[in-house]
Amino acid sequence: MEIPFKAGNILIPKNVDMHKWSVVACDQYTSEPKYWEEVENIVKDAPSTLRLTLPEIYLNDNNVEDKIRKINETMIDYLNNNMFNEYENSMIYLERTQSDGKVREGLMGIVDLEDYSYEKGSQTLIRATEKTVIERIPPRMKVRENALLELPHIMILIDDEKKNIIESLKNEVSTNDLVYDFDLMQNGGHIKGYKLNENIINNIINKLSLLADKTYFEEKYNVTDKGVLLFAMGDGNHSLATAKACYEKLKETMSKEEYLNHPARYALVELVNLHSPALEFEAIHRVVFDTNVNDLLDSLYKYYDINEEGNGQKFELITKDFDKTLYISNPKSNIAVGSIQIFLDEYLKDNKGSIDYIHGEDVTKNLAKNEGNVGFIFDAMAKEELFKTVILDGALPRKTFSMGHSYDKRFYLEARKIK
Repeated sequence: MEIPFKAGNILIPKNVDMHKWSVVACDQYTSEPKYWEEVENIVKDAPSTLRLTLPEIYLNDNNVEDKIRKINETMIDYLNNNMFNEYENSMIYLERTQSDGKVREGLMGIVDLEDYSYEKGSQTLIRATEKTVIERIPPRMKVRENALLELPHIMILIDDEKKNIIESLKNEVSTNDLVYDFDLMQNGGHIKGYKLNENIINNIINKLSLLADKTYFEEKYNVTDKGVLLFAMGDGNHSLATAKACYEKLKETMSKEEYLNHPARYALVELVNLHSPALEFEAIHRVVFDTNVNDLLDSLYKYYDINEEGNGQKFELITKDFDKTLYISNPKSNIAVGSIQIFLDEYLKDNKGSIDYIHGEDVTKNLAKNEGNVGFIFDAMAKEELFKTVILDGALPRKTFSMGHSYDKRFYLEARKIK
């Protein structure tokens, strides 16, 4: 089986202030204009990925078309001014020291979009872990479709409990291989990257091939008749979905030979091991606002067999009148948050109420105690359940889990030509 991850031609800027160059993923701080104003003040006129990406807080601005045009012009300008070193057929091993001191190790390379699908029930080697909101793709396509470069904030997970693929790379590199080493802005920690040689790259591909072996896969997850899941989306789900949608659109204009050899067939990503101690899953809770509380609760008890005895999937239910721990004994998902989301989607189609997704138990409880509101609190999903749940259930409901804090998310740094 050919592994859909390989070396690519990776661009890294030269002779620039890397602290100003690298900014956080565009889908962060979407309700905090002050954060992005601070980034503007740090960057000023210096070369920066801030000029090559569109923070999503601005996606609905009236002048968004002008912003996209300016991004595309800046890409041409940076390339014409020979601002990058191009590392051909390369992978980069990186060490990101987070603000809490933990080190997240990663591996930069390119994934084959022919082996990726965000469709529900997909059996491809690369899969979405949560439901892809199709409406979120077209505005992002506008940013990508005329761009010369891609800059990834995509993080893809592998389930390597032995930690011998990415984690072993620290023993294979030296300071001679260093291609960047600097402090990230805005509490982002520190990052180092090392270019890998051909022997190391071949060894990585061989190890990934072992993970993708069907017999090994079926024994590991105790499943049969399921497609091998090698890579599961961690962050940047809609970014990779946009790359796929742009590639599919491009295919309509080309012969098979042309599109299979086109750079847009691939997307630059960072691979991270699910078992990295720096990777922490946090629960995302739910509050239903302005609903008929008694009717919602009656419907929930009809929809599922609910008990207080500890039989089944656990969740906490909060209203202004009570706060109790309950269990679902006949769930419709592999995890509690999935089962409750299935119910809420059904209920809110025909009934009054709106849902929001909340980080933090205290905030959830405070909101849920207001008249007309209902809160649902969940335990954080065990990381070890992710692959098995996606294999069994398909993509999880939107907002099932969060990977770490905003400032620990991937920063834009490396680039790649897609035209």
